[in-house]
Amino acid sequence: MSITLILVIITSGISYYAFNNYSLMDKLILNPYRVTQHNEYYRFVTSGFVHADFGHLIFNMLSLWFVGEGIERLFAMLFGSSGTMYYLFLYIVGIIVSDIPTYLKHRKNSKYNSLGASGGVSAVLFAAILYAPLMQICLYFFICMPGFIFGLLFLGYSFYEARRGTSYVNHSAHMYGAIFGMVFMALVYPGAVPQFFEQILSWRLF
Repeated sequence: MSITLILVIITSGISYYAFNNYSLMDKLILNPYRVTQHNEYYRFVTSGFVHADFGHLIFNMLSLWFVGEGIERLFAMLFGSSGTMYYLFLYIVGIIVSDIPTYLKHRKNSKYNSLGASGGVSAVLFAAILYAPLMQICLYFFICMPGFIFGLLFLGYSFYEARRGTSYVNHSAHMYGAIFGMVFMALVYPGAVPQFFEQILSWRLF
């Protein structure tokens, strides 16, 4: 069983259980004020394993499943038996790093909460896009496009929703997770950067 599938199963199970258990959701969700006042830094990680609703959960887990195993195989090829640790670092630290700007912005706001694996998923997704920008990514299985175009649309949507700020979903984490994923991939595999531009320049619409 792949690490990606294990993460999907664990995250889906915890999220589903938390949907009907407010006390668990309240304990795991990211509340910057509680982190500041009670040193509950574990929330940076646990908030990545709960979601706002089924739509949020399914979108994140499908996105992770579609690209995660490919990155797993790439890291196994590049780093051998250490590839699993690289992959988990990318995902878990992606969740943490993507929440830091949110924490700094809302650390004095006791009513602010956010949740979701968006940061980690975005880190894995955009690491994959940097490595293979022309890979086909499909929305709802039938609207398909090259990865770099999907990435631009995804970031644009995330920026728009972050500005609206009308839900507990931490849309800004999409952007910061994406940046972390690309930087991480560039650092561990520098050859991905020139290859990215070579592939983009070779792309033709028709």
